[in-house]
Amino acid sequence: MPSLQTALPPELANNALRLYRECLRRAKYVGSQQHNTPLVVEMVRNQFKRDMHETDPEKIQQMKDNAARGLINHMLFETEKMSGRKFTQSV
Repeated sequence: MPSLQTALPPELANNALRLYRECLRRAKYVGSQQHNTPLVVEMVRNQFKRDMHETDPEKIQQMKDNAARGLINHMLFETEKMSGRKFTQSV
């Protein structure tokens, strides 16, 4: 199965630190919209801290894919909200 990270720029997808920073930026944005920034940012930080000592390459790739999926979903959501068009289909 191909990696979801191919939908992100390679300089972001291949670097865990940059991926973490982008997740924090998105968390701050979402938190500011929902008026719960500290909670959302703390959730992202805890998730990354919990997994920072992982050494299994497959698990690391899966975690990166999960982070990329979250970023992509948020970008789609914001694009749909701004354009008024639906890009995803509900099941």
